[in-house]
Amino acid sequence: MLLDTASLYFRAFHGVPDTVRSPDGEPVNAIRGLLDMIAKLVGEFAPSDLVACWDDDWRPQWRVDLIPSYKAHRVDHETDAGSVEAVPDQLQQQVPVIREVLTRLGIPVVGVPGYEADDVIGTLATRSRMPVDIVTGDRDLFQLVDDSRSVRVIYTGRGMSNLELLTDAAVEEKYGVSPAQYVDFAVMRGDPSDGLPGVAGVGEKTAVGLLRDFGSLDGIVAAAADPEVAMGAAVRSKLTAASDYLGVATRVVEVARDLDVGDYDGRITAIPDDDAAALDELAETWGLGSSLTRARKALAAAAG
Repeated sequence: MLLDTASLYFRAFHGVPDTVRSPDGEPVNAIRGLLDMIAKLVGEFAPSDLVACWDDDWRPQWRVDLIPSYKAHRVDHETDAGSVEAVPDQLQQQVPVIREVLTRLGIPVVGVPGYEADDVIGTLATRSRMPVDIVTGDRDLFQLVDDSRSVRVIYTGRGMSNLELLTDAAVEEKYGVSPAQYVDFAVMRGDPSDGLPGVAGVGEKTAVGLLRDFGSLDGIVAAAADPEVAMGAAVRSKLTAASDYLGVATRVVEVARDLDVGDYDGRITAIPDDDAAALDELAETWGLGSSLTRARKALAAAAG
């Protein structure tokens, strides 16, 4: 099980009331919400391995160089080290605690400099020799769904009480394209949440039709450039006008699959005494109460 960690703790932060506080009055709604999510996910899907994939770089410069609008609306300010994301202060102060709690629970936090959690997930899912469940609220990761390798997405977009399991058939039913076509579909449709403009005037229905007729974005671009190929004049014009964008967008939307993620052990095992004692201390300091108890119980059951 691969967690799109930031996707989950943002959802927890916005889904759990900010009245959930530590004994000292500090906000802990994201921490407790994430722990409750982990307890539910581990209890329901019983993974043998669990990895918290991390955004070491939430807006990699190499993606911005290709499409300058990429996540631009989420930038708070720029520094010499790169773009700083606009994150609510009450969430930002919880992130180091989230990382410490995950580590003490024995859940490795895995990130790669210059890359997003999506890229870590893409790499780990591609290399895995066991079935993979990807937990995310990000539709771009639908590109990794692959029945032949038992890779599916547990989609949190409708909330933790309405989880969707995305397989090949589910993606095709939902969007009319295969997971292998999802990147091309997303490039044409665009995604305001990521600052991807898409092809002006080409919505989901048109994108699906083009992929059905020509198979891939490369096939579509080639057809648009060939006056002998039957294609509506208006659509051809829109694709031609977006040629610069189409030439680079695929590299932005595609997740990396070949990163050096270093050594880690994702197996769910019994928590060592030192970490258990540290968790007890964290629970007391931050008032993590039943949320941490449920997560520890679910992980203990999964460890056998």
